[in-house]
Formats: sequence, C-alpha cells, structure tokens
Amino acid sequence: MDQVVAVVLGGGRGSRLFPLTHERAKPAVPLFGKYRLIDITLSNCINSGINRVFVLTQFLSASLHRHIMMTYKFDSFSRGFVEILAAEQTESGQEWFMGTADAVRSTLHHIRHFASRETLILSGDHLYRMDYSKMVTHHRDSEAKLTIAAYLVNREDASRMGLMRVDDEGTILEFVEKPKDPDVIERFRAPDAMCRSVGLDPNDGWYLASMGVYVFDSEVLKDSLQSTDNDFGSQIIPKLLGKVKITSFLFHGYWADIGTIPAFYEANIQATQSNPPFPLYSPQQPIFTHMRSLAPARIIRSAIRDSLVAEGTDLHGAIISDSVIGVRSIIRPGATLKEVVMMGADYYEEENPKYINIHAPDHVPLGIGRNVTMEHCIIDKNARIGDGVIVRRQPEGKNFDGDNYYIRDGITVIPKGAKIPPGTVI
Repeated sequence: MDQVVAVVLGGGRGSRLFPLTHERAKPAVPLFGKYRLIDITLSNCINSGINRVFVLTQFLSASLHRHIMMTYKFDSFSRGFVEILAAEQTESGQEWFMGTADAVRSTLHHIRHFASRETLILSGDHLYRMDYSKMVTHHRDSEAKLTIAAYLVNREDASRMGLMRVDDEGTILEFVEKPKDPDVIERFRAPDAMCRSVGLDPNDGWYLASMGVYVFDSEVLKDSLQSTDNDFGSQIIPKLLGKVKITSFLFHGYWADIGTIPAFYEANIQATQSNPPFPLYSPQQPIFTHMRSLAPARIIRSAIRDSLVAEGTDLHGAIISDSVIGVRSIIRPGATLKEVVMMGADYYEEENPKYINIHAPDHVPLGIGRNVTMEHCIIDKNARIGDGVIVRRQPEGKNFDGDNYYIRDGITVIPKGAKIPPGTVI
C-alpha cells in the first residue's frame, strides 16, 4: 500500500445538511458525540495501511483544517502524512472547484509530486468501515485501470445513485449517473448470483450502485483529467468505458450517505441501540479522532437509558434516553432528553470569562438549563438552552425556519452557538 496515494474530497457547500453546515464544511460536522465525519474516511485509510493522504477542501474549511492538523500527526520516521489542499488561485485558473474531477485536476500537480502506482479517490462524508487494501488488491489482480466500489441498493435509492451494469466477472459494461427513467433504472438490476452472494433475495429488486470510491491507475487518472470534464460520475467514468478496463468491487458491509439531516440524525440515534448497524468499536479497525485531555463524564442523580455519553460531560438530575450526548455537554437538574443528538461544546464557559457577562439579564448559560424537555432534535455545538424550554416532537415531513432554530423533515435543529431564551416552546 506504500505505492498508493489517497485523495479525500472535502465536499461542496453541504446544503442538504444545513444548518449543521452553516459555519463548517460537511466533513467537519461532529458525529457520535466525539468524532467528525472526516474521521471515518481517514481512519479507513490508516487501518488499510494507506498513510499518504490528501484532503481537498473549499467551503468553510477552517474548523476542518484545525481538526486534521491537531489529530493526524505521523512520527518523523514515517513517510505518512495527511495534507490539506485548499482551492487556490493560480496563473492558469482563478475558479473554485467546479466538481469532483475538477477538484482533483486542480490539485494534481501537488498529488503527483508523490509518485504512486494507484490513486484512491474517496468521499469525506460517508459512513462505512472498509479495508481499501482489499479493493486495491482486487484492482491489481483483475488488471483493471479503474475499479469502482459497488453497493447493492433498493429501487427507492437507485435513482439517487450512479448505477452500474456488469458481466459475470464484475467488469463494468455500462454506467449511468442518477437515472430518473424507470426503464433505464430497470436495465441496471444486479445479477441474481451477486444478490445471493451477500444474502439478498434477487426478487426484491436490487441495483448495483457506485459508492463514490475509486481506484485509478495514476497514469490513467492523469490522462482522463486532460479534458475539461468536471465530474467523475457523470462525465469521466462514462467516457472511459470501452477505452480501458473498468471493474467493480462489491462491498458487503454497512454503508450510508449521511449527507442529509434525516440520514445524519438516524445514523446517530441508531448508534445508541444494543446492536447498531454500524458498531463504533472494532479492535482491528478503530475510529481515530482528536485526543482530548478531558475528565470522565460525571453523572449525578440521573437516569440514562440506551445512550452514548462522551467525556467531559456533566449531567445533574437529568433523564436521558435514546440520545447522543457530546463532549463537554452540561445538562442541569430536571432536564429530560429523548431521541436527542447533542453535539456538546468546544469549551467550558469558565474558559472564556472575558467574552461572557454572566450577570447580564439575558444571559443563558452554556448547555441545557433546568426543567428543559427536548425530544427528536439535534443540538449543535455551543448552544445555550434556557430554563423551562420545551422542544416537542414535530410532525414527520415538516420544514420550518424559526428564530434560532430550524425544522427539517420533522427534526428540530438548534444551530451552532444558538441561544434559546428561557420558557421558549417549539
């Protein structure tokens, strides 16, 4: 794997995850109380023995840069690195990245400085645990020039994905990006044998979808980016079909695109279950993140059921169920949280005394106040929830923009740094 370079696409504007992306790039969104989305992909790289990684960034990338620099440090005897490549103006171009392929093209002169046999292209906002070395080995054994990681999806999800039609050997014969025509979609039904190989009934209707994970021969990648095409899925890959051998690599594990508020919320809440679809602990494939010197969670006279509670948390007289409680969360007496994703805080209030007037009449302390009731919601970092606030479960599918809160598909989202005055009812 020392002949492989990985390129992680840092994401676009992340509008589907708004307001969580109002002040940060999508890969920097906190996850499971203590991680960031980018940690999933970077941990997969490290666990796969691939330690030369570039992260391409563009929008609202300050917190993402800070997290990567503080977390992914290799020792001086290693050739490994995680290097950030931000969009930049040059003599040959002064535009932002115009798509996935354009992002790689614009930074290729940096990437190719480190000679590699293959280039692994990854997304920074998907949830899965994968050994990329197996995919690279498959790529080499099949003598392909491009290998695409594939995942079986149902009919409902097929129109949102890039679909592939393959032969019995897994060689890709046809590729289409996000088709809408039912007749076209039907043409991409996965082979019965492939469905059975992963324990799925072919009669249920399964389709072979691209995960957005690509292994390119580095020279083929360079040649394919000589055009002005800006996107891998809709432009680069279809034009390579018939010119070079392209094969698929079927992934058997859990995989999810959590780029929307409902998908993100569901993934977090599922992690609190006794048998979550994506286990957070794997001894051979741990998830790495920034190491914090925080005290253990302090839980006093509280009742907690089926929840994740991160370090540095202080719960006093609270009732918590089916929730994720992030780092440095402060929850005060009488608070009841059900199905809540609380991301915690970047600091304790006493760490920034000169910026906060605790004696101001409208001051609301960091965290959750007394006698608060919250259900089915996301609380972003550094939020201040006043005493007596009530956030009720909203009707499914409801969307609304309120004063310091948003409702997306029935999920109430309190944005980063928001202040909800005491007694507010949502």
